[in-house]
Amino acid sequence: QVQLVESGGGLVQPGGSLRLSCAASRIIFSFDSLGWYRQAPGNQRELVAAFTSGGRTDYADSVKGRFTISRDVAKNTLYLQMNSLKPEDTAVYYCNAVFRFEPYWGQGTQVTVSS
Repeated sequence: QVQLVESGGGLVQPGGSLRLSCAASRIIFSFDSLGWYRQAPGNQRELVAAFTSGGRTDYADSVKGRFTISRDVAKNTLYLQMNSLKPEDTAVYYCNAVFRFEPYWGQGTQVTVSS
């Protein structure tokens, strides 16, 4: 069983920054993959950024150059640094981990980009 707890969402103006955190209940190197997804109203959940099982770091084209995924192994925590935020980044952001081929999700954290 894996628990993921996100934090760090909120309301920010266009051009601003936020950092999301995801605290995991297991050593993060034990996961097959670990990343961030988002879902805006009326849209499907989409990949934002992830550390994949193949050792790559993947980003959605829409966030490349603006968002950075990172991890702190000692704290079992995943981060998403979001800079130059745009209104279209507004969504609920979810932490995702795949452990022994099973997907696990956090509860989500709302990010709203608006003036």
